[in-house]
Amino acid sequence: MTMPKNSELKEHKGVRIGIRLLTGAEYVGLLAISVATVVAMVQEILVMVQARVVGLGDLLLMFIYLEVLTMVGLYLKSGKLPVRIPLYIGVVALARYLVLDVKAMDGWRMLAVAAAVLLLALAVLAIRYGHVRFPYDRGDGA
Repeated sequence: MTMPKNSELKEHKGVRIGIRLLTGAEYVGLLAISVATVVAMVQEILVMVQARVVGLGDLLLMFIYLEVLTMVGLYLKSGKLPVRIPLYIGVVALARYLVLDVKAMDGWRMLAVAAAVLLLALAVLAIRYGHVRFPYDRGDGA
């Protein structure tokens, strides 16, 4: 066994410091996303209380906020970003758009939004099928 040279030690220290800085920036970004999401939720609740009306669009927006918080929580717990959650957010966002603007939409736009929802749902199914049919090897460190 040979001892590492001074330059190799500095390189390893530099890499470790870089990883720590990136990890810190990652946590700061996740904290900012979480705080901004909670603030947006509180603002939306205040709007609903002030209007004394809760609509389906409001509820769907709250679900979007909850999905964002779930995505941040899962990322913090596992260190991985599940691909399905942004797809779920997309489906709910498109459903909200469809619900809120249905009167102003022509038939083609409504069909396009419905097709986009279908494509996202098919993507979720394909990803889920891939996870069941071809599970990750847990011994690879991933």
